[in-house]
Amino acid sequence: MTSTTLLLLVFGMGAIAWFFGRLKAAGLRSAASSPKRALHSLPNYHGWYVALWAIIPALLFVTVWNIVSPSLITEAALTSPAAQQLPQEGFARGTILSEARSIAYGNQSNAFNPLSRTMVGPYEEAISYYQTIGALAALLLVFACGAFAWLRIKPDLRARTKIERVTMMALLIASLIAIVTTVGIFLSLVFETARFFSMVSPIDFLFGTEWNPKAVAGPRGETGFGAIPLFWGTVFIGAIIAMIVAIPLGLMSAVYLTQYAPPRFRAWMKPILEVLAGVPTVVYGYFAALTVAPALRDFAVSIGIAGASSESALAAGLVMGIMIIPFVSSMADDSIAAVPSAMRDGSLAMGATKSETIKKVLIPAALPGVVGGVLLAVSRAIGETMIVVMAAGLAANMTANPFSSVTTVTTQIVKLLTGDQEFDSPKTLAAFALGLVLFIVTLLLNLIALRVVKKYREAYE
Repeated sequence: MTSTTLLLLVFGMGAIAWFFGRLKAAGLRSAASSPKRALHSLPNYHGWYVALWAIIPALLFVTVWNIVSPSLITEAALTSPAAQQLPQEGFARGTILSEARSIAYGNQSNAFNPLSRTMVGPYEEAISYYQTIGALAALLLVFACGAFAWLRIKPDLRARTKIERVTMMALLIASLIAIVTTVGIFLSLVFETARFFSMVSPIDFLFGTEWNPKAVAGPRGETGFGAIPLFWGTVFIGAIIAMIVAIPLGLMSAVYLTQYAPPRFRAWMKPILEVLAGVPTVVYGYFAALTVAPALRDFAVSIGIAGASSESALAAGLVMGIMIIPFVSSMADDSIAAVPSAMRDGSLAMGATKSETIKKVLIPAALPGVVGGVLLAVSRAIGETMIVVMAAGLAANMTANPFSSVTTVTTQIVKLLTGDQEFDSPKTLAAFALGLVLFIVTLLLNLIALRVVKKYREAYE
C-alpha cells in the first residue's frame, strides 16, 4: 500500500469518525431532559473532536514511519542471500543498493549493474512487508484513538474549547513557517557571505567601482569584486526610471477610477489594468528588447546622443515601470476608496473644489496605502531579472546616461550561479553576498515604510 493510498484511508476513516462522533452528540442533545444535562458544545464540535483524535496520531505515525522504514527495508534486504555478492567498498555498494531500490519502488525500469537486478527481489519483499506493517499500524491507531475519543463524548465535554485550541496551534505553526523560512534564508546568506568575505575584503566589495569577478582572489583581495556599479544599476533602473513611470501613472489612474470614472467604466477598467500584473516578465522582456529598446536607440541617434545602445537602462526602466503600475494603482485605489466619505463631504461642504479635496484630503488620508503600494512596486522592480537581462544587458557600468547599457544585482546573481560552479570560489560566493545586501536593503525599505504608515495612520484615524 502506497503512502498516498494510506493517507486517503486515514482521512476516510477520520470522516467516518466525525460522523459517528456528531451522531452520538446529537443523540445526547436530543435526550437531554434538563438544562444541567445540556451539551456544552454543538454536535459538530464533538464530531471534529473525534475526527482529530483519529487523524492526528495516525498522521504523526505515518510521518515517523516514512522516515524510519527506508533504513529498515535496506537492513532487511541486506540479510538476504543475494546481498552476499555485493562489494564491500562503500561507494559501489551504495550505488547498487540505490539502483535496486529505485527499481523496486517503480522509479526506474532498467538496471545498469547486474548485481542490482539480484537485489530487486529482496527489496520488493521488504517494501511490501514494511508497507503492510505501517498500514495496519496506522489504521489500528485511527480506530483506537477514534474509539477513545468517541467514548469520551459526554454532555459536559468541552469539545469546542479543545477544537479552538487545536485551530490556534495550527494557525501558530502556519505563521511560524514563514518566520522560520525567512530566518533560514537569512542565515544561509550570512554563512556563505562570511566565506566570501574571508576571501575578498568587504570594503572592496561594498565600495569598489570595478566589477570583474574572478574565480581566484589575488594575494591581497584584488579581484574586481567592486559592487557599486551593480547597486547603481539596480537603483537607476528599478528605483528611479521605473518609479518615475509607475508612481505618477499608477496614482493618477487610481484617482481617476475612484473619483471621476463612472461605475460601469471603473468595473471594466480596473480588471483590465490589473491584468498587467499577470503578464509573464519574459513577455515584457521581449517587448522591451524588440520594440522599446530599438525605438529609443533610434530616437537617441536622431537627436544627436552619442553612444546610444540597443540595450539601455531607459528601455528596461520604462517597461518595468509599466509592469508595476498595477501594484501602485491597486493599493492606491483601495486606500482612496477606504477614506471615510465624511472627510470628502466635509471638505466639499467647506467650499473646496474636487481637485483640492483630492490633493489635500483624500491623498494624505490614503498615504499609508499609497506608500505600501510604492514599496511593493519598488521591491518588485528591484527583484526583477528577465527584463534587465533582455533589455539592459550585462555590462556593469557606472553611468547616468539612460541610453547606456547597465546591469543589476539580481541579473549578476543569475549570471554567477548559472552553469557548473564551484561553491568554494569567490566568484560563486559573490552571489550570496549580493543577495544579502539586497535582503538588507529590502528590509530597510520595509522599516521606513512601516514608520511612515504608522505616523500618518495615527494622524488620520
